[in-house]
Amino acid sequence: MSDKKVVIDPITRLEGHGKIVIVLDDAGNCVKAFLQIPELRGFEKFAEGRHAEDMPQITSRICGVCPTAHHMASVKALDDLYNVDPPIAAKKIRELFYNLFILEDHALHFYVLAGPDFIVGPDAPKEERNIAGVIKRVGKDVGLKIIGMRKSIRQMMEKIGGKTIHPVFGLPGGISKPLNEEIVKELKVLSEQALEFTQFTLKIFKEIVLKNERYLGLIRSESYTHRTYYMGLVDEKNRLNFYDGKIRVVDPEGKEFVKFGAKEYLDHIAEHVEPWSYMTFPYLKKVGWRGFSDGLESGIYAVAPLARLNVADSLATPIAQEAFEEMFGLLGKPAHQTLAMHWARIIEMIYAAERINEISKDPDILEQNVRNLPFSTPDVGIGVVEAPRGTLIHHYETDERGVIRKANLLVATQHNIGRISLSIEKAAKSLIKGGIVNDALLNMIEMAFRAYDPCNACGTHNFSAPALPIYIYNTQGELLNIIN
Repeated sequence: MSDKKVVIDPITRLEGHGKIVIVLDDAGNCVKAFLQIPELRGFEKFAEGRHAEDMPQITSRICGVCPTAHHMASVKALDDLYNVDPPIAAKKIRELFYNLFILEDHALHFYVLAGPDFIVGPDAPKEERNIAGVIKRVGKDVGLKIIGMRKSIRQMMEKIGGKTIHPVFGLPGGISKPLNEEIVKELKVLSEQALEFTQFTLKIFKEIVLKNERYLGLIRSESYTHRTYYMGLVDEKNRLNFYDGKIRVVDPEGKEFVKFGAKEYLDHIAEHVEPWSYMTFPYLKKVGWRGFSDGLESGIYAVAPLARLNVADSLATPIAQEAFEEMFGLLGKPAHQTLAMHWARIIEMIYAAERINEISKDPDILEQNVRNLPFSTPDVGIGVVEAPRGTLIHHYETDERGVIRKANLLVATQHNIGRISLSIEKAAKSLIKGGIVNDALLNMIEMAFRAYDPCNACGTHNFSAPALPIYIYNTQGELLNIIN
């Protein structure tokens, strides 16, 4: 810490790299806070000149946390590129596999990345704010249950997708192999275990977080609240769907603003650039970029679990629907409380487990026809899924041979980065007063971004880039100097 500046570097318990710079005035109050992502994303350039069929494998290497999201968005973009519709069995197996991934990834975030802030405590010693501290708090048996559940899901993903980290089963027009009765039998057992595990997770959240007045106060606090637009995929009945559907946006009052197909995304989303970050800042075109502010007049929006539940009218599975109603009954709808993202994440875990259970009992998934071969001449392909962190769009343009000329990957953390920036600054201004800065307060500022489960390697990627220029401001926000 210096006289006028506090730097959190590196920020912790996320995927990728970043730092937070907090500027203080003479009284020691926070007047400005920046989240800076000093990486340069380069995967669109890696894609140029490659055959489109390579993209499900190339893009899954962007990140070891959510390779399945990139794999699936890429495969769906290939379906569109070659104008081929997969057989019903392939669609259902893809959705099944994808819900396994969502469940496993959400469990990772809740228990390992975000859980220490609530289960252990936001102001606990930093050496205890980790998975070891979580296990100490909830007990060894619960810890083994958490680890065992994630292991079982990952093993099933390997059986279906070929690999857990970098799946190899998605192809344009379908998947690489059908399921057999033995795997389906195991799936049915696993789905029942997953249902029990997700409800157990909600119980832990209620007992440790919702029954703790201090934690509940943090969730409801204005320090962690922003009234923005929200975006997510919904089915034809405006219900949550991770794998397919239309992109729906609601305004800060919960009214539908727009609903559109993936191929129309450029009509509705634009990307703003700031000179101090390699992350672009998407915003709603029809509202416009109004700087870092929230409200109806600002085009900043959010994706991820809370946003998805805000845009959905209901959920398609009964246990998750009950939890959905309970959360919004307490917080109101739409819920603008950033820390409620964790609650929403658990509700999505329940929904994913229920969908796995439903699909595992569907006889269609044992059909042997799992691919329709593509024959159309490629041109443009766009695919969308809901990554654990929010809406993920893959857009490829190719020549007649299917060689990529241009690619655009619009990832969840990009969608969220404007709101994350708002969250960090608001938390810092609310918490840092009179020059009092300690580890607990800094962790509570980090909690503002951690709720979004950001993945900076997806949003950006270092590619031997030139250094960012250094912009020097005074405490009144006036630019004093630029160092290149």
